[in-house]
Amino acid sequence: MKKIITLVFVSALGGLLTLGGYKVFVEDEAQPLAVEQSSELPVFVPTNSMNTYNKAVNTPNFVEAADKSLDAVVHVKNTSVISAPTTMRDLFFGRQSQRAQVGTGSGVVISPTGYIVTNNHVINNANEISITLNNNKSYIAELIGTDEATDIALLKIDTDEDLPFMAFGDSDNAKVGEWVLAVGNPFNLNSTVTAGIISAKSRDLTGQHSQSFIQTDAAVNPGNSGGALVNVNGDLIGINTAISSQTGSYIGYSFAVPSNIARKIVNDIIEYGNVQNGILGVTGGALNSEAAEQLGTTATEGFYVNEVQEDTGAEKAGIKPGDIINKIDNVQINKFSDLTGYLKTKSPEDVVNVTLLRDGREEVLPVTLLKPTVTVIQTIGFVKNATKKELKTNNTDYGVKISKFADDNYKAGWSRVGVEEGSIVTKINGKKLYTVEDAQNAMKARNLREPLQIEIINNQGEKVVHSFR
Repeated sequence: MKKIITLVFVSALGGLLTLGGYKVFVEDEAQPLAVEQSSELPVFVPTNSMNTYNKAVNTPNFVEAADKSLDAVVHVKNTSVISAPTTMRDLFFGRQSQRAQVGTGSGVVISPTGYIVTNNHVINNANEISITLNNNKSYIAELIGTDEATDIALLKIDTDEDLPFMAFGDSDNAKVGEWVLAVGNPFNLNSTVTAGIISAKSRDLTGQHSQSFIQTDAAVNPGNSGGALVNVNGDLIGINTAISSQTGSYIGYSFAVPSNIARKIVNDIIEYGNVQNGILGVTGGALNSEAAEQLGTTATEGFYVNEVQEDTGAEKAGIKPGDIINKIDNVQINKFSDLTGYLKTKSPEDVVNVTLLRDGREEVLPVTLLKPTVTVIQTIGFVKNATKKELKTNNTDYGVKISKFADDNYKAGWSRVGVEEGSIVTKINGKKLYTVEDAQNAMKARNLREPLQIEIINNQGEKVVHSFR
């Protein structure tokens, strides 16, 4: 028995010695390895946490921009009278049934005296326009003027006190990727603010190079039209105008008239009563790889000049067919809408510096913009100012010359009565034409419910009058 007890004691003592030795010699040496491995995790985690914190701090704050703009954005109500379905009572009494139709949109107060800019389509055909401010006060507005081409309209309300307003910012300084707010009244919900970024600039939705929108992904819906597009500083950089949608509501992109264009339109309407456009006097198209190959040039960006119109600033400055315009003043020209968009901010007699590429060399030419000498008349095509000699040859002291028919059908139709390119258009709806501006104004002023009447002196010296419905 003593031997068994002694054996158990010796075994236990040996185990204790072995465990003690491991603790002293083995575990102490392995401990630094465990500490070194675990130290890698804290090195990574604080760094990631710090980045996340910085991103939160740098997230744009729209509170100041919203505060600056909410009180200056108004609700616009357009009341028009339209024909309603005819009832049996209407037939019996021989009367035409009519009813009031109400449309709504937004507007931006741009002066303390009550000038308001909105879209032309918001107030088009209105019999009465009412404005509701953010404080719920309502006023009847006067229509000062419109420009259908840019979809801009100017209204005026009279108040007893100065109004909160927004000054136009510089839309040329807006950058793709910059945060913006859309402020307006979608679905009759007053004072709505949505945020997004500028997705593109100089966007043309028609394919006819007549538009130059700022594109954003800020949510814009019916009722936002005419409202403000604002940067994070609270500057007005655009007037919200359109959406790209198959449903009629916002699905991803919206479009705004740049503030520099809107400001120019408003100033012209106030000063002249209509828009004063300054033209460069060139025709052509934007370059790309395919076009560059066809034209025999290595440049793939810019505006290629096909033709220089006579008696224009471009001709007088020495711009030639084959030149590639890549900059006007400090604005880069990559596509046609870059060119037309910038020129819409300019007036006749303004001088712009045109940077162009000619025979591989870069040149800068100062060009004086002039009033348009060419316009389009419906059912005919392009007309231009006639010279005194051309008028005298046709025994008239007023009129504009047909320079080119819009298509072969018009050309064939007019040729049957002796009207050809070079004939003189003397009147539209009884109004004498002295310049292409007179033709533009006559077309704008005509009543669409009445026939379009055009008087022309043909190549035989005969006056031809035609009416079109």
